Amino acid sequence: MNVIESLLADAATITALRREIHSYPELCYQEQRTSDLVAAKLTEWGIPIRRGLGRTSVVGIIEGSRGKTGGAIGLRADMDALPMAESNTFAHASRNPGRMHACGHDGHTAMLLAAAQHLAKHRDFDGIVYLLFQPAEEGGGGAREMIKDGLFAEFPMDAVFGMHNWPGISVGQLAVCPGPCMASSNEFFITIRGRGSHAALPHLAIDPVPIACQMVQAFQTIITRNKKPTDTGVISVTTIHTGEATNVVPDSCVIEGTVRTFTLPVLDLIEQRMKEIAKHTAAAFGATVEFRFHRNYPPTVNHTAEAEFVAGVMRDTVGAENTLAFEPSMTAEDFSYFLLEKPGAYFVIGNGDGKHRLAYSDATADDASETHNLGPCTLHNPHYDFNDDLIPLGGTLWIRLVDKWFHRAPTLLRSLPPEGALG
Repeated sequence: MNVIESLLADAATITALRREIHSYPELCYQEQRTSDLVAAKLTEWGIPIRRGLGRTSVVGIIEGSRGKTGGAIGLRADMDALPMAESNTFAHASRNPGRMHACGHDGHTAMLLAAAQHLAKHRDFDGIVYLLFQPAEEGGGGAREMIKDGLFAEFPMDAVFGMHNWPGISVGQLAVCPGPCMASSNEFFITIRGRGSHAALPHLAIDPVPIACQMVQAFQTIITRNKKPTDTGVISVTTIHTGEATNVVPDSCVIEGTVRTFTLPVLDLIEQRMKEIAKHTAAAFGATVEFRFHRNYPPTVNHTAEAEFVAGVMRDTVGAENTLAFEPSMTAEDFSYFLLEKPGAYFVIGNGDGKHRLAYSDATADDASETHNLGPCTLHNPHYDFNDDLIPLGGTLWIRLVDKWFHRAPTLLRSLPPEGALG
């Protein structure tokens, strides 16, 4: 791997910052301690900052020593944690009950800080780098709120890039893909209103339970019979709530769940068909229905030229054999909002299989059984922890991206979204 030596030398210091952030996780739009730490470090390194876009964000501004005529790019790291309890017992485990950095945003912040420190010392480029330390990725739409508050008006940029750690991909490996890489995230809430009765007198009722069963089954025909088989879409009914006693037919039943798609046209189709099925199924049984569909994050769609550019930076850093094609995931990301406004790409860095936790656990052997005893190191899991070995590599990748961007051929300046991806 072509890792910058100074980042290896500074790794212990940045690792300590990462573990401090991990110890004090903060939920979306509450990242005051974290943003204060980021702001203090950027200021210490001579980087001007702008705070308050999207409430708790920090934007760092690094101007190249060769001027500002080469344009500008944004590098994004998210800062928020999740509302869940941590099961780890190592020294830097969460000290805020019910909150945990279970997705590695502490590590994303650390990698961008590592790059920021180096870039502040070595500004051998013509252009501006904006460091986007973003709040509220976990459901709060922090990217959207930064844009609403004038991010791109105040800081015009030609492209924006985001990096996420990815458990299951080996340390030292990187991955990116053009086009859709993360799905849209959406929720539905359906209330079926029938008529209750004694369970021994069902003919006097309009039972919402069999109506709910019919709806759930019919929703899957949208996936198998309404959309093209080559279009990706998932409907997941995740909760059904009804009834209070075994001998009572309930008045109502509530169905809730999620929908994930890679394109907006498929999402439009699914929402419309679900609404029609809910309405007509309820009417067929003499019931009424309330249907609500809430769109959260749009699909994350990489721009082709920028994704190919990132792949080139990856090959220069870790070699072609460790530069992978990312398999699109049905998880969601609010980096999607940035990509709706600007060309750019979202990519991942391998977080390994969790064995890095053995170094600060009670385990005595570096083997699969000991790692299993620590619990799975997957995203949004109470046993997760970011792998600090990634900090020098992730920082290097950011720095190489900046260097190559401002020395790229003019033909790499712009790209358009994949046809049809944005609806």
